[in-house]
Formats: sequence, structure tokens, C-alpha cells
Amino acid sequence: MDRSEFLAGKATPLMAAGALFFDEAGHLLLVEPTYKDYRDIPGGYVEQGESPLQTCVREVGEELGITPPVGRLLAVDWAPSDAEGDKILYLFDGGVLDQALLDRIVFKDGEIRAVAFHPVSEISRLTIPRLARRIEQAVQARERDETVYLEHGAFPGADSPQ
Repeated sequence: MDRSEFLAGKATPLMAAGALFFDEAGHLLLVEPTYKDYRDIPGGYVEQGESPLQTCVREVGEELGITPPVGRLLAVDWAPSDAEGDKILYLFDGGVLDQALLDRIVFKDGEIRAVAFHPVSEISRLTIPRLARRIEQAVQARERDETVYLEHGAFPGADSPQ
């Protein structure tokens, strides 16, 4: 059986990874992408031969110009979309960014126009619903020192819009 026969009918999801960064007050860092009409977290798509953690570190460096330590996995979300197909999304704990790191942020690739910290309670009004659900669940997992598996930003079986 050749590779194409083996892969026929099997999922080949896109994967993406991002980090949740916080300030001392527990507010979450969101980026303002130049190509989206909502706020997002630093991160991006996994490239060939790259792990989700490596992707997260690379994307943070590309988008913000900094390389803070990225911690443990907080959430994995199965989040297929009609427009992009099957997707698996990983959220890592970026920890607390100190002022020295914040002062070194630069937007060198033109993808990001601004960054700001926001109370977690405001996330749902600043971004799209599926991302807000994912972030909220990952923040709760961080507080409980857990890692969670999600589908469309919610626990499997929970009544949640896609």
C-alpha cells in the first residue's frame, strides 16, 4: 500500500499552537493582528517537522520579537472549521511577562499592530467565540494545574456552539 492509499479517508488536520501570557495582575496578553478583525493570542500554524511547542516558541519570536520560556501544555482543542477543515490547537502556559520582556517587544514581521493585557472576564467581547471558550478553559486549567482536552473550546459532550 502506498502513502496516498494509506492516507485515504484519514484525518490530516492542520495544527496550531499559541501561548497565554499574563501580567502581575493576572490579565491576559492579546495581540491585534493586522489581518484579522478580532484580537488573538500569539501563535500560529505548525510547520512540517516541527512540534507544537517549537511552533509556539517560533511564532512568539516572530510576532513579538521575544523568546520567553514557554511552559506546560494547558489545553488541546479539536476545532475543525468549515473554512479551514480539521484543526488541532495547542495552548501553552507562557507565564508572567515582566516589564523587561515587555519593553523588548517589537513587531518585526508586520503581522501584529499592538499588544495589550486584558482581564480574562473581557475576553469574550474581544475575540471570536470559539477562541474565547478555548482561552477561558485554558486559564481555568492553569489555575487548577491541569491540562484539558476540548472540542470547539468546550469539554466533549457539553452543549456548546461550534
